Amino acid sequence: MARERKTNAEYTRPIRRIVIGTLVVCLTLLFLIWRIDSPRVERFRAAFIDRVVPEFGWAMAPVTALAGMVNDFQSYARIYEQNQELRRELRQMKAWKEAALQLEQENAKLRDLNKVQLDPRLTYITGVVLADSGSPFRQSVLLNVGAHDGILDGWATTDGLGLVGRISGVGQNSARVILLTDSNSRLPVTIQPSGQRGILAGDNSMAPPVEFLENPDAVRPGDRVISSGDGGLFPPGLLVGQVAMGADKRLRVRLAADYERLEFLRVLRSHSNDIITDPGALVAPSLIGPVPQALNTPQVQQ
Repeated sequence: MARERKTNAEYTRPIRRIVIGTLVVCLTLLFLIWRIDSPRVERFRAAFIDRVVPEFGWAMAPVTALAGMVNDFQSYARIYEQNQELRRELRQMKAWKEAALQLEQENAKLRDLNKVQLDPRLTYITGVVLADSGSPFRQSVLLNVGAHDGILDGWATTDGLGLVGRISGVGQNSARVILLTDSNSRLPVTIQPSGQRGILAGDNSMAPPVEFLENPDAVRPGDRVISSGDGGLFPPGLLVGQVAMGADKRLRVRLAADYERLEFLRVLRSHSNDIITDPGALVAPSLIGPVPQALNTPQVQQ
């Protein structure tokens, strides 16, 4: 065995030297040909390239495929960015759609009631959200406006799209807002177009349930929910959200306000109306005429 191995090594060693020497000579000649600056050599190089390069199409196939994959990935990334941009525009369009619906309904009411009078006292002041409670048992935020700005307890707050909550606790330069999702929050609402009235009860979830409906069968998912104004706590007609069917088969409200990004809130300045305690207050005293003497004189019984 050792003698056979020695014999094989004696035959393969010269062949290896010949191959290596030939390869070195070929590479040297190729280098010299590519470095020589001569018209004849240039024509030779051009002919050599025309002859050899087209035959290497099979070698460029993997590179071409890889470049195609890179282009496809870049195209997919651009499509994904466009999709995200379209989603953002769709959310903005939904907000504008809701605003347009509110304006359309208001214009329809104004056309039907030419003598309608809007309350000029219902203005608002904008405050910046400073912090939130961060508690699973209490949903509230803190604003940088307070009694110095004329804020009062019970005033409604919105984020420009929907109702957020009400003022509960006023300091000199700050105020706390209890959100509609808080377990202590109760809001009288009206569901359109059925006109059903109910109570939006907060349960520390992002979709609070609607309770005490007169006819739940008349309510459908997707119906608009607005404040009813019952009790005089909130002004009527403020957008709250849309009805949705919860996982527990209860009618819940998908709130219109964006509770995940509460940065600025509008505090609506609402003033309570005069309370009428007796029928005589319905008529102004200046309009009451003189009382006849016959009616004013007490009757004397015989």
